[in-house]
Amino acid sequence: MNTNRDLNYRLFLHREEGFKRTSFNTEFSRYSDVSMGNVEKVKQNFIEIKNNFLEGKGILSDDHVRNVRYHIIIATAMISRACVEAGMPHDTAYTLSDIYIQRCDICDTADGLIEILGFMEMDFAERMRDIKKNAAVSIHIRKCIEYMYDHLQEKITVYSVAQYLKINPTYLSKLFVKETGTCFKAYLINIRIDVAKNMLKYSDYSYLDISLSLGFSSQSAFISVFKKVTGMTPGRYRKEYC
Repeated sequence: MNTNRDLNYRLFLHREEGFKRTSFNTEFSRYSDVSMGNVEKVKQNFIEIKNNFLEGKGILSDDHVRNVRYHIIIATAMISRACVEAGMPHDTAYTLSDIYIQRCDICDTADGLIEILGFMEMDFAERMRDIKKNAAVSIHIRKCIEYMYDHLQEKITVYSVAQYLKINPTYLSKLFVKETGTCFKAYLINIRIDVAKNMLKYSDYSYLDISLSLGFSSQSAFISVFKKVTGMTPGRYRKEYC
């Protein structure tokens, strides 16, 4: 099935109408807030999008309610997977996802569907907060990891994070190893590669786009690090897991 004609027409309409999609970084930052158990930020995010839920989103159905339902189902699936990668048990995350998708299936109003989205995000976020608390890491390390997720597109160093936290960088470096079992740099690389895996699996972004979004110095640097961590190139990973 050739989609080029339809694609080009829709892209033309987007340009004519001034339509701009929500950026990938913004979308995944919201998923990250849930998976990090940042309950207050999740509440704030929901308040911000509640009244303009479809802003920046594509049209998945000409029926308004069905369009909202499809977007919320996608968000539920993405959040459940982000939470699994952040430490939620696989069966718990996917069963919760099933529950909320079934609730969406029987809801017949857009407002009701958006309320389900709010409940779903808070449910996952609160469970992830409890999981993170049980991991027993200090406030400095929690904030350090949150900073990493929030600034993935930037150059991040022990010194820049220590300055943000207003603590000594040597102390932060030692504390990080003590509480996570790995060094700061390796942990950051693993976060970036985990996010890159999601981008490869769930989007058609180019390797250059991904490398720029995740703070790599170049596309070749991204490919080299990805292969070193996963044992395969981004191209092979995308073929095997998409």
